[in-house]
Amino acid sequence: MIVAKLDDIMAQIAPTANMQRALDFLRQARGADLPDGRIEIAGDSVFALVQSYETAPAGDPVIFEAHRKYIDVQYMVAGHEVIAWAPVDRLAVTQPYDPASDAWLGALPASDATFVRLAVGELAVLYPTDGHAPRVAAGAPAAVRKIVVKVAAER
Repeated sequence: MIVAKLDDIMAQIAPTANMQRALDFLRQARGADLPDGRIEIAGDSVFALVQSYETAPAGDPVIFEAHRKYIDVQYMVAGHEVIAWAPVDRLAVTQPYDPASDAWLGALPASDATFVRLAVGELAVLYPTDGHAPRVAAGAPAAVRKIVVKVAAER
């Protein structure tokens, strides 16, 4: 997991072609009023999911998701939230991998998770080795607007 401001991220990641497309999209979209839903960027290689929701308190255990095919670039447009993080090898699988959704779920006690707060203009880059539980309230539950760019991992 890498956490940074959008303007600073290039110094911290491998600039693959797909990741460059994702970051270019975010730089152009950060002030735009985009509708919720999927936005095509480069077919199934890079696409964005615009989301509006209310954060909620973390549960215990924390339920994490992880992916195999895609890297998540989660960018905060409005509001703030906490993302719980843990390496996938520490998670107890609660739902096996589903290729259709490119996701599997795992659990870990909250005391064993790392919690990172994201504010407007910040992003988290989450690789297939990163279990993550977004949508956690940073204090009281609050409205959030976020863009999640799904980037096909290049091998």
